[in-house]
Amino acid sequence: MINEGLTYEGSDISDYEVFEKLHAGHQHLLLGTNGFILFNGGLHLRGAVEIPDWHSLGHVWSGDSALYKLFPAIHESDVPFGQDCLGDQFVLRQNVVHKLDAELGQLESLDMSLEVFLAHARKNPVEFLSLQPLLQFLNDGGVLKPGQLLSVYPPFVAKESENGVSLKAISMFDRIRFLADFARQVSGLRKGTKINLAVVE
Repeated sequence: MINEGLTYEGSDISDYEVFEKLHAGHQHLLLGTNGFILFNGGLHLRGAVEIPDWHSLGHVWSGDSALYKLFPAIHESDVPFGQDCLGDQFVLRQNVVHKLDAELGQLESLDMSLEVFLAHARKNPVEFLSLQPLLQFLNDGGVLKPGQLLSVYPPFVAKESENGVSLKAISMFDRIRFLADFARQVSGLRKGTKINLAVVE
């Protein structure tokens, strides 16, 4: 069962440089709650804070872990406001929500505003956010703590994933770096191409 309540709520706004760059609707949202995690880790909306770094919008927008440096499909001007439990990223481009399929590094417009996106997520989180892997993880007794994402093996783009995947909670930054590296390596490969996956601890 997916819990619709908050599992994490951000502290007061402390990164005013980032906050002032946001559009009015985004600012209003963060003034109410400065970022949060919903659905037992299913959706993380980042806050205008400097710490913790995993919750910091500025850290992944222009800091050392800026997403545009890791994923070519993301532009420096895109606002990486949130992510799902697997590390797929949600960015605002000209105030329109786009979703990054992080395994492939491909960005797609959802053709909706941030407000509409959140309304859809609250109405039907499992289907809208594809939270079936999180349900599996939770049903197996797992707990996704704030600052963690789900690691998936084999990756969903691999045909072998049709036989089931292994899920475990890892650091958000470790997961994002893995996805960026994986997307870079599979970029341009034709469907059906065989690859060897080496697991390095």
